[in-house]
Amino acid sequence: MKTWLGVLMLAAFMAVAGSAAAQGQGNRGETVIVPDSSKERPEDFGRRAHTNHLLLSRPGQGGGAPWGLNPDVIRAAYGLPAYSPGDAAGAQVIAVVDAYDYPTAVADFNAFSQQFGLPQETGNGDVFEVIYASGQQPKYNSGWSQEAALDIEWAHAMAPSAKIVLVETASNSWADLLQGVDVANGVDDVREVSMSWGGSEFRRELSYDGHFAADNVVYFASSGDSGGKTIWPGVSPNVVSAGGTTLNVSVTGGFLSETGWKGSGGGGSKYEPRPPYQYAIRAIVASRRGTPDLSFDADPYTGVSVYWQGSWLVFGGTSVSAPSLAGIINLVASSGTGFAASSFDELGSRIYANLAYSSPSPSSDPSYVFRDIISGSAGKYRCKPSWDFVTGVGSNWGLSGK
Repeated sequence: MKTWLGVLMLAAFMAVAGSAAAQGQGNRGETVIVPDSSKERPEDFGRRAHTNHLLLSRPGQGGGAPWGLNPDVIRAAYGLPAYSPGDAAGAQVIAVVDAYDYPTAVADFNAFSQQFGLPQETGNGDVFEVIYASGQQPKYNSGWSQEAALDIEWAHAMAPSAKIVLVETASNSWADLLQGVDVANGVDDVREVSMSWGGSEFRRELSYDGHFAADNVVYFASSGDSGGKTIWPGVSPNVVSAGGTTLNVSVTGGFLSETGWKGSGGGGSKYEPRPPYQYAIRAIVASRRGTPDLSFDADPYTGVSVYWQGSWLVFGGTSVSAPSLAGIINLVASSGTGFAASSFDELGSRIYANLAYSSPSPSSDPSYVFRDIISGSAGKYRCKPSWDFVTGVGSNWGLSGK
């Protein structure tokens, strides 16, 4: 019976992902699925973006209950306080920009929230809202709707009291997505913008970096899922580049270890010069912008639970990292440090300014603000003490210094 359930689950994943490809197999027969929306084709270069999420299929595992890591486990692993209804955990607005329409967004957002005891949208737009960037409802795309589900649910999971706004763009072209960023920049009270998409670097990218420079907004972009390779806008100096780790927990959800994820995108940019805030790591990055900056669990084998169109799925990829880190930074800012004036402020005055306050065991000292990831590799890069091209400064710890 379990064998047939596994076949049915894999078939369901493949139907959702179109002609998705399998990527390796875990020791429990798990299979990682790469959806069509996360593939980059030659004709996309310099024209269209792709998502950075992966799906995990496990034989015998149905979609009727969450089976990935949940918000409580993640919060504890990163030194964040547990959430209780009524807590002031986050503030103002996190905008998520994604392509195409996600028709069940509100219902899925509320199902996820109900499962994990988070605030739900009751119809007045105080908790969650959808905006069409072009003014018209876009067409539907399954892979991009999965992306949106992941993004809105995990930004909300990390900052439950912040309002989440999903900005839907007409397509995944750079022109449409950047229009979506411009719309997000104009949302009242927006303080973070999450972008879990990207594409291979192209010569014109520098001329588009200005879209990520609105006052009082911090931008987050995935570093990509091709280990040791860079993507834009993840290399833009105007974004916090979100890398990936493997987060190992016990059967009861207790933290065990965190290592660099082999798929974490990173490296020196082809075109973007080294920004001032990376002066302290100039011996590593030389004259180019180095990525990622900060990392989060992204390994699909240690992936997170997401509710999408009636089923619980497990997601990985640095698409998990960007919205989750946007939520964490919102939570930290609203807990006393205050919101940054820009991505440059966040990166220079907070993240890189606290590079020395990093340790593989941050819980041992309240002054530490990052977990230094010192094992693991991605592509040709290896994790090392302090900053590296796999996880940047490491992962978050606690509610200060960011």
